[in-house]
Amino acid sequence: MSSTEVPFVPPATVLPKVSPVRVGEGERLRSVGLQGITLTVRSRPPAREGLPPALYVHGLGGSSQNWSALMEQLEGDVDGEALDLPGFGDSPPPDDGNYSLTAHARAVIRFLDASGRGPVHLFGNSLGGAVSTRVAAVRPDLVRTLTLVSPALPEIRVQRTAVPTGLLALPGVAGLFTRYSKNWTAEQRVRGVTALCYGDPGRVTPEGFQHAVEEMERRLQLPYFWDAMARSARGLVNAYTLGGQHALWRQAERVLAPTLLVYGGKDQLVGFRMAQKAARTFRDSRLLTLPEAGHVAMMEYPETVAGAFRDFVSDKAEESGKGVAASSGSGGVVPVGGPEGRGEAGAASGGGADATAVGS
Repeated sequence: MSSTEVPFVPPATVLPKVSPVRVGEGERLRSVGLQGITLTVRSRPPAREGLPPALYVHGLGGSSQNWSALMEQLEGDVDGEALDLPGFGDSPPPDDGNYSLTAHARAVIRFLDASGRGPVHLFGNSLGGAVSTRVAAVRPDLVRTLTLVSPALPEIRVQRTAVPTGLLALPGVAGLFTRYSKNWTAEQRVRGVTALCYGDPGRVTPEGFQHAVEEMERRLQLPYFWDAMARSARGLVNAYTLGGQHALWRQAERVLAPTLLVYGGKDQLVGFRMAQKAARTFRDSRLLTLPEAGHVAMMEYPETVAGAFRDFVSDKAEESGKGVAASSGSGGVVPVGGPEGRGEAGAASGGGADATAVGS
């Protein structure tokens, strides 16, 4: 948030009643009250006791539901939790109306500090990838590995298809778009978002598409939905302009945790060309490229991403000689050795995707 921008403080009124957030089979939801924020946390009981903790952070306009498929794939490997960032999913807006990247990172840090679960295997997608990068840079004690799916790190040449999302950061644009699209149905909106975020929208199952429509209908009833979207987009753009030690790429250089980078060849929001720069910047990284995936590879190819994560953690455990808890690699990706120990792999088949709560 710009220092000259007056923070939005939501009125102290009762929010309207909306339909409940969907909870998948085997999942649980709980509310966690922290200083200035209340977070909804989605969890999936691990297959057995003693598994290492993991935390999943969604992207702009997304929610914890974005991680449901991957959480299910990894329930035998980690004790996973996914949070709804303030103002997204089922989490109410922050008390101070601050949606800056730093504020979102602070929310993650406060949650991890309060839960005492760190260090965790930290996952982030898009905006959540930028947030997770900052968390890993400033609080290395909280992160044991970092997995970034299409992280929203600064690009000099932004893709044309990403421009409309970036325009949300401009004052008044969200209001104009709301008026322009007031007659759009939830189904039309979901089809548009799916076309933008998926490499192949046909991978979304009919059931998953219906869940996404229901979630969209729920969100449109929330009075703060567009405000949270616009201010978070603005916060991300503002973060791109920071220099010095607060610059995101500079912080990426400082990340100590082993990092798995996942990029989709058909991503319309984060340039595929940024994959190699990220692999060079994160000091201990492995690169997984999925030529047919879009912006949300963990939703399109959850089996592939899970397999790559298992292999990554297993290999790091062997390198360090420490007993890092992980299952043996059984996923659909076998990394091919690259420079400085980094690997690159192609796409493998994954399960049918669920479009619920897609975000960028």
